[in-house]
Amino acid sequence: MQTIPVRLWDLPTRLFHWALVLGIGFSWFCAEIGGNWMVWHERSGIFLLALVVFRVVWGVIGSDTARFAQFLKSPRHALTHFSELRTKATAFHAGHNPLGAWMVVALVLAVLMQASTGLFATDDIMTEGPLIGLVTADTAEVLTSIHHLTFNGILLLAAAHIAAVLFYRFHKRTNLIKAMVSGKADWPVEQSPPPVGLRFKPVWLGVLVFVAVYAAVFSGITWLAA
Repeated sequence: MQTIPVRLWDLPTRLFHWALVLGIGFSWFCAEIGGNWMVWHERSGIFLLALVVFRVVWGVIGSDTARFAQFLKSPRHALTHFSELRTKATAFHAGHNPLGAWMVVALVLAVLMQASTGLFATDDIMTEGPLIGLVTADTAEVLTSIHHLTFNGILLLAAAHIAAVLFYRFHKRTNLIKAMVSGKADWPVEQSPPPVGLRFKPVWLGVLVFVAVYAAVFSGITWLAA
């Protein structure tokens, strides 16, 4: 099958994707070990909170394929996309496909919920979120429960995401992982014409946005906790 390389993903979007994977895994590891590792669990949670806020901002001002307005379609379009899944033809899109787009939104919202509730969570022994002083004990208990339940939801979403990637790789012959690593897709010439005129924002802008977001999140939590 003849293909041509087509740039789809900018570096900030790719770094967000893989940093989210590593960050969630590291947070889980710290929570499982417990003890002094909970300090790193908290730091990782703040990092993940800043990361998803960055993704929301980048989804508004970032490159074309990173923008929600570009790839987020109606649920009807997502359901229609199922018709493409029956064939074995490759299925690259200029960004996320209609189903993948809603998966991105679900994961971002789930991690946002997970990281936010963690700020108020407690294990009633030695670990408390930095903002637990702002809520009552009953509220902290509810938020802690939500924190634990949301992680189970993240695991389900991650499993569905991995299954979809494997389905596309072996059934649709579409290597989504390679595209998210290199930024370029092996676009089949037999498929519809590849996208042209996609605009990509510079890497320095993504770095600047993330640094500003992290500084705002960290300083805001520190100020509220004081």
